[in-house]
Amino acid sequence: MESGEFRGAKACGKGFWISLLLFLCMITTQVKGSIHEYRNEAFTTKSNAFFFHGGSEGLYASKASRHLDSSASSQSGKSFIRFEGVTFRRTKESASRQEDMQPSTGVVEAIILDVKDRERIGGAFLKTSAICCNHTLAETGSCKLGEVIFQKNSDNPKWPRVIKTDFAGKNEEAKLEADEIEINSNGMYYLYFMFCNPELKGTVINGRTVWKNPNGYLPGKMTPLMTFFGIMSLAYLVLGLAWFLRFVQFWKDIIHLHYHITAVIALGMCEMAVWYFEYVNFNSTGLRPMGITLWAVTFTTVKKTLSRLLLLVVSMGFGVVRPTLGGITSKVLLLGLMRRNMAKLELYRKFTNALAVSVLLSIAWIGFELYFNATDPLSELWQVAWIIPAFWTLLAYSLLVVICVLWAPSRNPTRYAYSEGEDLDEEGISLTTGDIANKLERNALVEDLEEDKRE
Repeated sequence: MESGEFRGAKACGKGFWISLLLFLCMITTQVKGSIHEYRNEAFTTKSNAFFFHGGSEGLYASKASRHLDSSASSQSGKSFIRFEGVTFRRTKESASRQEDMQPSTGVVEAIILDVKDRERIGGAFLKTSAICCNHTLAETGSCKLGEVIFQKNSDNPKWPRVIKTDFAGKNEEAKLEADEIEINSNGMYYLYFMFCNPELKGTVINGRTVWKNPNGYLPGKMTPLMTFFGIMSLAYLVLGLAWFLRFVQFWKDIIHLHYHITAVIALGMCEMAVWYFEYVNFNSTGLRPMGITLWAVTFTTVKKTLSRLLLLVVSMGFGVVRPTLGGITSKVLLLGLMRRNMAKLELYRKFTNALAVSVLLSIAWIGFELYFNATDPLSELWQVAWIIPAFWTLLAYSLLVVICVLWAPSRNPTRYAYSEGEDLDEEGISLTTGDIANKLERNALVEDLEEDKRE
C-alpha cells in the first residue's frame, strides 16, 4: 500500500513534467516576439480578398524628445513598425500570363490599422460584406477597382496606413520598399497583407517586420511585466533576507520543514530574477532569448512543484503535529480538538483561513479572467492585460509569506510535535533536548510501527 506522502510526491512529480511541457509549448509559440518573420507564408481567402495576418502588438506612442537621425542609437523614445526585406513571390503560371511592358500586373497592399479602426477596412461602412472593390462600388466612386476598400479616419487622415507593392510585367517577385511607420498614439495595431486579383492566388510572402515601443522591443502587453518582475525580485530578496536572519538566529533548532521553505524561497528568488533578465534581454533585442527563457521556465516549474509539495506536507501536519509524516491525515483535527493542543489548533486555524481566502480569491479571479478574455477578443484592453498573470504570482508569494510567518524558526521548533497521549504544557516546555524529547521520539516511532501494521 502506498503511503500518503509517496502518493503526494508521485502526483507532484507528474505535475512537474506536465507543467514543464505546457510552459515549453507556450514559449516556443511566442518566441518571435516583436520581430515577426515571414518564410514562404501563404495568403488565405476571406470574402472576395486574399489576406495574410502580419502581426499585432500593443504599441505606445513615440516620445516627443527623440532624435532626428535614423541610427540605431537614436531609436530611443521612438515607436514604429518597420518593414525589412519583405517580398512577394507569385507563381510562374501567374507571371507568364502577363504582358512585359505593363508597369503593374498585380498589387499587394500592406494595411496597418489601430484595432478601433477595424470597421474602416472592407465594405462594412458601405453596407456590404465585400473587402475588395467591385465594379458596382467603383462606379459610385467609393473605392478603386481591384483594391481593398478602406475609409480614412477623419480625425487622423493618415490612418489606416496603406502601402502598395506592384508586380511589374512578368516578374515573379515584387519587393516592398523598406519603410518605417511611426506610431504617434497608443493602440493595439494590426498588420495585414492583402490582394484582390484572383490571378495572384498562390502568392507567398517572405521577410520580416520589426515592432518597437518607445523604451524597447518588448510588446506593450508585456512592458509592465518587466517592472513587475523587478519588484517581485526585490520582494523575494527581502523575504529571503528576513528568513535567513531568522534561520541563522535559531540554526541549532532547525527542522526539515525549514529547509523545504528555504528551498522554495531560493527558487522564487531565482525565478523572478531570471524572468526579469529575460524580459530585459527581450526588450533590448526584440527576440526571446531561448537559453534564459528555458532557465526561467525550469525555475518556475520546479518552484511551483515544490510549492505544491510544501502546502501538502504543511497541511498534513509535517513539523507541527509530528516530526515526520506517516498515516496522520485523519489525526490532525483530533489532535487539535481532544488533547488540549490549543497552539496547534490556533496555528491551523490561521493557516486554514489563509487557504480559504486564497481559494476564494482564485475562484473570483478565474471568473474575472474568463470575463476579461470573453469581452476583449481583439486585445483592446492590452494595457491592463498584464495584471492577469501578475495576480497568480502575487497570490503564490502571499501564501509563502504566510507559511514563513506561521512556521518561522524558533527555540522550540518541535513545540507542536506532541504525541496523542502526552498532556504537557506546550507553550512552556522545550522539546528540543533532554528526556522529554527522547520520549516523544520513541512514542512517534511506536505510532509509526502501529500505523504500518494496520495498513
